[in-house]
Amino acid sequence: MQRYIPSSPPPAANNLYRKILKTQQQFITINNRPPPCDVFINHRGIDTKRTIAGLLYHHLQRLRLNPFLDSKNMKPGDNLFHKIDSAIGRSKLGVAVFSPRYCDSYFCLHELALIMESKKKVIPIFCDVKPSELRVVDNGSCEAKEIQRFKWALEEAKYTVGLTFDSQRGDWSEFLTEATDAVIKNLLEVEGEGEGGRRIRKYVVQGLLK
Repeated sequence: MQRYIPSSPPPAANNLYRKILKTQQQFITINNRPPPCDVFINHRGIDTKRTIAGLLYHHLQRLRLNPFLDSKNMKPGDNLFHKIDSAIGRSKLGVAVFSPRYCDSYFCLHELALIMESKKKVIPIFCDVKPSELRVVDNGSCEAKEIQRFKWALEEAKYTVGLTFDSQRGDWSEFLTEATDAVIKNLLEVEGEGEGGRRIRKYVVQGLLK
């Protein structure tokens, strides 16, 4: 008996399917706001995007903890300040990755100030830099009021218990585990025993079993 082998859909059907799928995706994008991020990673991209910040982002994402990293969560056309300010406002925890050139960036200091002003818990990570070496320098490009705001936020972070890491001599795997554990512990403290806490516990367990 001859076996029936179904033929592939005609090109016209494939094109129609793609158009329908694209329309559905656009509808979802337009009508649904992105979920609040669990962790906002504040960092100087030129220093740590491809190292600590990037690795931590991917590790937290694997555990389904919904981290925010500008280079991963933003797309061409996004308004920089609106997207960042909104993500910080809706986040539950901040991770500030300090590096040697961190304080040279207006955007890093702006994000840090927003995190501190929102009274969110913050985990400082001092990568290749000591807290005492971090200083806001007034180069004349910002108003005095804003400089004072940045200095206050930086001092608040410097006197928060955090993690330190030497990228030349440190154990990357061990540090990544330590940083992830700190994030999970603080998220659970923020979320408590409610639905948010149960979701985090569930996702972490599932991620670790993969």
